[in-house]
Amino acid sequence: MKIAVIKTGGKQYKVSQGQNLKIEKIEAKPGEVLKFPTLMVADEAKLGLGRPTLGDLVEGRVIEQGRYKKVSVIKFKNKIRYKRNVGHHQLFTKVEIVKI
Repeated sequence: MKIAVIKTGGKQYKVSQGQNLKIEKIEAKPGEVLKFPTLMVADEAKLGLGRPTLGDLVEGRVIEQGRYKKVSVIKFKNKIRYKRNVGHHQLFTKVEIVKI
């Protein structure tokens, strides 16, 4: 079983073939194939490390674009009559890893 470490959206993800994951939003339509910069690839026999990357070895297919549940950010200061409530929906792209 091959595993790889990819970098996208300022984060690193450990992935394997057939895995679904939610990443930071990427402008792509459902069904479109994306290539990710690969930092490491490993299987039972060998290990490949990039300096800094190995190239675009991992391909993923976009499944959907969506939004996470609302996160409430509340600011409050005691005895000053200060209270602020702000909500935020983070956008994501759901991707299936097709090929390593």
